[in-house]
Amino acid sequence: MHLAMITGDQFCADFGQVKRAYCFHEHKNNHDYLNKQFIVGILAMLQSFKLFNNCNLVFSRSCSGYVSRTRYLMRLKEDDEACREALKFANVLLYHKLAPLLQKTRSGVCKVASFKTADLKQILEKVGKDKHFINESFLLGCTDKSEPQFSLEVGEVERSALEQECRGTFVDLRKAFFMITPSESALAAKGQALLRWHQTNGFCSATGQPTTRNQSGSFRVCQSSGITYYPKMSPVVIVLVSDGSRCLLARQAMFPPGMYSALSGFCDMGESVEEALHREVAEEVGLEVENLQYSGSQHWPFPQSSFMLACHATVNPNKTQVNIDKAELEDARWFTLEEITTALQNPPRNPREQPPVFWVPPSYAIANQLIREWANQQQLLRSTHRLKFRMDQQQGFSH
Repeated sequence: MHLAMITGDQFCADFGQVKRAYCFHEHKNNHDYLNKQFIVGILAMLQSFKLFNNCNLVFSRSCSGYVSRTRYLMRLKEDDEACREALKFANVLLYHKLAPLLQKTRSGVCKVASFKTADLKQILEKVGKDKHFINESFLLGCTDKSEPQFSLEVGEVERSALEQECRGTFVDLRKAFFMITPSESALAAKGQALLRWHQTNGFCSATGQPTTRNQSGSFRVCQSSGITYYPKMSPVVIVLVSDGSRCLLARQAMFPPGMYSALSGFCDMGESVEEALHREVAEEVGLEVENLQYSGSQHWPFPQSSFMLACHATVNPNKTQVNIDKAELEDARWFTLEEITTALQNPPRNPREQPPVFWVPPSYAIANQLIREWANQQQLLRSTHRLKFRMDQQQGFSH
């Protein structure tokens, strides 16, 4: 099964085809045909871009494979014995105090380390841990080949000894996002979030008594009250505000030096996404949003596992004076397309090196997706204006 996404780069490539067609017909000096094809092409692309912004997920997968994997995972979540059996032949990700273990490939690229259960048992015994400790693992999902994936917290083990045996390094997840692929980032984030949830939900909020997990880790139960607790995410709105030609980015004091991102904030009880977004923009930068457009969603493991709901928003270009809430933000300012393009083309390559003066969140973060979508749209609009100007010039010469 495959999940395909219409990207801004693909869209700009389509636009390039229309531009090449324009140049060809300009050379042939066929203005009537040019006008017709130009308008049809522009309208088609604008419609595609509208669909891209409204719903950027297009399903092109074989339902049978996806359904079988989903139902297999559901059985592992609900059947303790089936989950224990699956763990015997699983792939396990390791975390040391919530930092995932990374390894370098022969080409020097970092990847999330994964161990077969049998191999991991031997490693645990070498560092003085009982091999049955692996039963503390939590179910994450499964690969495309239906191989179960689990996460295991090994913070009780000496870090250096484990890194030596595993030939890897435990890296803070925020830094790891700059070192691994987006797909591995999602898996590592899910593993950390699940481990943290279990660490912070060991007791019942009603009785104060210990809770116990099922084998997969999909829930915890208080035996005294019978209350069942499930892992949860907190809804957060994240929005990229534009005045038509610039976008607004902000930074908190806790951000790494030089990093700016889209505005974001938790939804209040009873709020809709739209209400939360309007409120957050007004509170943090003193601007009133006019139009909203949904972009996508993402799980984000910080600070306590968030469900990010991403949108684009516009403000009146005549009302762009920013009034920052200093209790929330350290700075917020408008950025041009040129500044954004430079930041996207020059991300920090090594977390140990000095970062650029201005940079944006890593490619895995949905804030990066919002920024890229905005930049692609701005580039499209500029290309459209240039082509239209040249077309008008050609028409003028013909008369």
